[in-house]
Amino acid sequence: MEKESENELIVRDYLARQRTKMANDRTLLSYIRTSLYFLVSGTALVKVEGLANIKEFGYLSFGISLIFLIMGFTNFFSIRRKIQKGHYAKM
Repeated sequence: MEKESENELIVRDYLARQRTKMANDRTLLSYIRTSLYFLVSGTALVKVEGLANIKEFGYLSFGISLIFLIMGFTNFFSIRRKIQKGHYAKM
C-alpha cells in the first residue's frame, strides 16, 4: 500500500484512519486503567493487617500493574508507527 498524504485521501478513508487512531488511543487508556486497578488492589492487599500471607499477592499485583503499563505503551507506539506508515493489513 502506498503511503498517501492526508490531503489525497477521500473522506471515507480519512475518517477510517481517524477512527483507527482513536481506537489505538482508547486501547492505551484501557491498559492504563487496568494497570491502575492492579496498583490499587495491590496497595489494599499490602495494607491488610490481619493476613500476613496475603502481602505476597499485593506485591505480585504491583508487578502485574507494571507489566500492563509497559505492554500498553509498547503496543500503542508499535501500532502508531504502523498507522503512520500505512501498514493497516499487517496489524
